[in-house]
Amino acid sequence: MIINRDRYLSQLISGKGNGLIKIITGIRRCGKSFLLFNLFYKYLIGSNVPDNHIIRIAFDDWDSRELCDPARFMEHLKSRITDDATQYYLLLDEVQLLHDFVPVLNGLLRRENLDIYVTGSNSRFLSSDVVTEFRGRGDQIQVYRLSFPEFMSVDTRHPIDAWVDYYTFGGLPHVLMLDSDKKKADYLYNLAQTVYIADIVERHHIKHSDEFIELLNVIASSIGSPTNPRKIADTFKSVKNILISQPTISKYLGYLQDAFITERAIRYNIKGRKYINSLAKQYFSDLGLRNAILGFRQQEENHIMENIIFNELRTRGYSVDVGVVEHRAPNAEGKMVRKQYEVDFVANQGSERYYIQSAFIMPTDAKERQESQSLLNIYDSFKKIIIVKDYIKPKRNEQGILTISLFDFLLNPEALAW
Repeated sequence: MIINRDRYLSQLISGKGNGLIKIITGIRRCGKSFLLFNLFYKYLIGSNVPDNHIIRIAFDDWDSRELCDPARFMEHLKSRITDDATQYYLLLDEVQLLHDFVPVLNGLLRRENLDIYVTGSNSRFLSSDVVTEFRGRGDQIQVYRLSFPEFMSVDTRHPIDAWVDYYTFGGLPHVLMLDSDKKKADYLYNLAQTVYIADIVERHHIKHSDEFIELLNVIASSIGSPTNPRKIADTFKSVKNILISQPTISKYLGYLQDAFITERAIRYNIKGRKYINSLAKQYFSDLGLRNAILGFRQQEENHIMENIIFNELRTRGYSVDVGVVEHRAPNAEGKMVRKQYEVDFVANQGSERYYIQSAFIMPTDAKERQESQSLLNIYDSFKKIIIVKDYIKPKRNEQGILTISLFDFLLNPEALAW
């Protein structure tokens, strides 16, 4: 089964010859190696690059174990690069296994005829490492789990039927190869326990791993809800009789983000045009992983739908915040009071901005008015959109708010611009 990852392949192609190390990052098992060693390799061959000018090394391969030594690695490159006048492509998988890989790769940038592409994973190759260690010499390409269109490209069912599997077992490519729900659930559970959690505990030398796992369960149980480290610390103390400080909780949340397990959406005051850092929402990069952490017990489709909308916006390259709108209005006694309304997502990309509400169902006019309230209190000209789970035709109300189906949004990248 071949799943095309055209979005990421085009980023690799556009980065050819830019003088930077193309660094492919992302959550474990999201398809980074396949993207580099299969899809990009086939593109190079199809572009008439001679095979002997493409050097592929997988450092986790037993046959490549000696090349993890920098001296042996450099000797191997010298034996392969025999022509200084033509371009060579160096594709390295699991590059963190190459000792001193950062200075080695930075040194290779001096070779004008060598274009470098690398992938990495585990506790030594996370997002913060890429930013700090390569110091402007790297071009980071973040790969996400399969988007719903990528998922549907190899699923022949109707999108409504496929949706249940997608939000239950997520979009890690190997899941699609498994032929039963039990195999999928077992795979995801084992991956969560023995790979993702173990990587973070190892990297950060977490002594009280039970506390970290408990926090992970709390975050997984509350997707779509504001996360306040102070309140979480108070809850641990009062409910679970566990003493864990607010700074420690904030550090743990940062570890999850660095490992691409979760992403944070910060609250943004739309009228005041400023960020509110005290509260943020945490979303899981893969819902199958989130569900496995909870033992597939909490399947609230409305919250999961919100998480998947967030993921799709991030996959498309939008920066995403949680919007807050303040509005003064008279109460029942006629006194002016200040109310706060939440906009699920403020999505920005360049000069584009969309205000988006995730509404699982809107069966009545009253429910539609409720979902529209926060959007109606925004007075700029950017598009305002409500996404519903129902299979409906797009419609626009008198205030200009567009309502579209979840499936139109997920399967049509142009749907936001309708």
